[in-house]
Amino acid sequence: MKYFSLVFLGFALWISACSQKEPRVFYEDLEAYPTLNKVLVDSSKYQVQILYSQIDRNEHGVPLFTDYSFNLDDNHYFYPASTVKLPIALLAMEWLEEQNIEGLNLETIMLTDSARISQIPALTDSSSATGLPSIAHYIKKILLVSDNDASNRLYELMGMDYINRKLKEKGLDHTMIMQRLSFPLSPEENRQFNPIRFVDKSGKIILELPARQSDSLYVVPGNPKIGKAYYQGDSLIQSPMDFSNKNKFALSDLHGVVKRLVFPEAFLEGERFQLNEEHRAFALKYMSMLPRESDFPIYDTTEYYDSYSKFFKFGTDKSSIPSKFRIFNKTGWSYGYLIDGSYFVDFESGVEFLVSAIIYVNEDQILNDDKYEYDEIGLPFFSELGDYLYQRELKRKKALPPDLKKFKFEY
Repeated sequence: MKYFSLVFLGFALWISACSQKEPRVFYEDLEAYPTLNKVLVDSSKYQVQILYSQIDRNEHGVPLFTDYSFNLDDNHYFYPASTVKLPIALLAMEWLEEQNIEGLNLETIMLTDSARISQIPALTDSSSATGLPSIAHYIKKILLVSDNDASNRLYELMGMDYINRKLKEKGLDHTMIMQRLSFPLSPEENRQFNPIRFVDKSGKIILELPARQSDSLYVVPGNPKIGKAYYQGDSLIQSPMDFSNKNKFALSDLHGVVKRLVFPEAFLEGERFQLNEEHRAFALKYMSMLPRESDFPIYDTTEYYDSYSKFFKFGTDKSSIPSKFRIFNKTGWSYGYLIDGSYFVDFESGVEFLVSAIIYVNEDQILNDDKYEYDEIGLPFFSELGDYLYQRELKRKKALPPDLKKFKFEY
């Protein structure tokens, strides 16, 4: 994959193409985007990385990508937060297809038991239409509102060895998933996985998985530490927080996961998520669905407004997103990091592009003090970057318009 580097000097956007001897230079007025300009000028402070893919189509409708990056660094650690839930959800469907067991499907009842004090069973789910959990319902909750427990249940289903092996096989070499989210456990406990039963409506067992464990030791390269201090309960620890045993998900890999799902034909067979078309459509539908459009689960739209998990262009606006737009994405936010990986579509104007970005907004460099500049800087950065790229795409001339009908779903 070829990358370009974006360097902002005042209001000038320099785009250097690897395939060209001379850089192409575009002058763009960023006065309308003050936060975007502020962040790009001080990019080291905000640890900002951007990866943007322009999309053109040939006469057969096959996508052709031109990729641009700013400060992209697969080795610079940032905490990926909930973005890791996207590959977990996709791999759960891949795992399901591999089982090839009659009666075992997305909707099959999935009962999670416990075998250790640190494990919590999940035998019911009041937010589903049946009152019972399933892989399908967990994926819905992950993609609609980034539900932590739902992701943890699928992590427990597959185990870290399966997840990490599959990611490596697909060429996602800068990713490690080795912990449950918002459920503080030791590395040892995160290597332990609950017993799980899949049953039919009469309670008959279709598949039973015993308690399992991983003997593999996963450690983030470089043993990264972040901040100058952090709270552990009510105690302020005067040292950086150690992220050696937390998840890693480089921005290029997040971008690659979204790209593999939306455009599997752009990848070799072994690099794709091995999903049938029904499962792929299921993921795309709920990736782009808004919380208000969901019947099960039902969400309070004052808390889960349209842009709750749609940062690009709309992150600072709590009103309804116009229906001509659909954003197929996964976000994450924690410890001062905000991340979003998206496929952005305007059906009326024929605009489509891929964009992923990460920003760190923690002025006091203290973690777990709930003092992060999400609203002041983080979300405005995403809103302005999304609009900036959207406006560029509106003006960009394409040889052939894209046919976006296959990305329209019934919600």
